[in-house]
Amino acid sequence: MKPEDMIEFEVNQLLEAINFRYGYDFRDYSRASLERRILNRVQLSDLGSVSDMVPKILHDADFFDLFLRDMSVTVTEMFREPLVFKKVRQKVFTQLKTYARVNIWHAGCATGEEVYSMAIMLKEEGLLERTRIYATDYNNHSLEIARKGIYPAEKIKLFTQNYQGSGGKASFADYYLAKFNSAKMAESLKEHITFANHNLMKDQSFAEMHLIVCRNVLIYFNPRLQDRVLSLFKESLIPRGFLLLGDKETLEFSQVKSSFEVFASKERIFRRLIHV
Repeated sequence: MKPEDMIEFEVNQLLEAINFRYGYDFRDYSRASLERRILNRVQLSDLGSVSDMVPKILHDADFFDLFLRDMSVTVTEMFREPLVFKKVRQKVFTQLKTYARVNIWHAGCATGEEVYSMAIMLKEEGLLERTRIYATDYNNHSLEIARKGIYPAEKIKLFTQNYQGSGGKASFADYYLAKFNSAKMAESLKEHITFANHNLMKDQSFAEMHLIVCRNVLIYFNPRLQDRVLSLFKESLIPRGFLLLGDKETLEFSQVKSSFEVFASKERIFRRLIHV
């Protein structure tokens, strides 16, 4: 058997074990990214092969937690791609202001930077008091960081630049408390955010969402899982609700394409149609 075939076989066995033991189904993840992360864990843990991961996955919950961290998408920052947030502020919020209550779902929120970015914009546009943000991820370690809302001080310069580029109306320093080489996000923002564990691979939809944000997550899924997740988002959105994806993500080849219209093509903002 060729080495690459052996790796594929071992990875399949590992994924079966994970699904059996924990109910996490990674079999529909993009294969190249999946294998790269698994092989990196083999090396970091000084294991001889992917097969050596199976007993550790089955019997060591701490090791499985490490694996979940490996699989999570945690590359993020406050107001990442500022012009996208600016478009949301200028165009999407104009529509959201017509509702008495607003529900926003950040799916795959990672460590929470974009969630707090959204809360800051909502506050500046007078929407935060009537909004509930649901921020979800399957990685409890990332969720705990998001709940605390404490970020390294060395990132503040970049966060501030992004905030200004997104159309910020105040000083970014108004929204955090600097302490011990870190920045803690304001409690007034956290009051409107609910953090929860949710697995896009298997869990059900959220009802009555006005805006769903899921940026740079779908690119790690194969087409079948992408369709599953996009259908979940469609079911979760109210008619005329908004969906915000990452810059390399699209509805073009998905099963739900006919259920959405393009609201802002460059920023990857879509709007659910009324009749479907």
